Amino acid sequence: MQEEDFTEDYARPSKTKQKEVMHELRDLGAELVELSISQLKRIDLPENLLAAVRDCQKITAHGARRRQMQYIGKLMRGVDDEPIRAGLALLRGESTAEIARIHRLERFRVRLMEDETTLTEIANQWPGVDIQHLRQLRRNALKEQEGNKPAKSFRAIFQILKELDGTPPATEEEATDE
Repeated sequence: MQEEDFTEDYARPSKTKQKEVMHELRDLGAELVELSISQLKRIDLPENLLAAVRDCQKITAHGARRRQMQYIGKLMRGVDDEPIRAGLALLRGESTAEIARIHRLERFRVRLMEDETTLTEIANQWPGVDIQHLRQLRRNALKEQEGNKPAKSFRAIFQILKELDGTPPATEEEATDE
């Protein structure tokens, strides 16, 4: 025998590595099964994978659920998993862009609580916002802070800002057209 028979480079990964990848994809599919319907809609999933995940959510029998999870893992092998991982990270708030967005909105809310003139800035950035409602929530939040009550209005302000930030802000051209 010659030495070159033993020094061949194998282009494909080992069987162990292949199994590890399959288990990771199955675990990724298990994360998808744990999501709510609205969260699943936010992730761009192929129709067959979405249907399999929805079916698995309905299954209660242990053996049937395990088989369905294996099927989801099989479907995941034929799908690009990076957009799914990115979507899950976004839902978990692990995305750096999402974290920066949340921090920016939090600073916006604090500025609003400190100074009511921030409402004009909000109105300029998002023309369709209900300023009266935000002003009322601000007043309620200040009363809640003074009375050491739960910060219901404070959280409501953040939710409104989050919804507004989800819509694209008005450009200067759109603002002048109105």
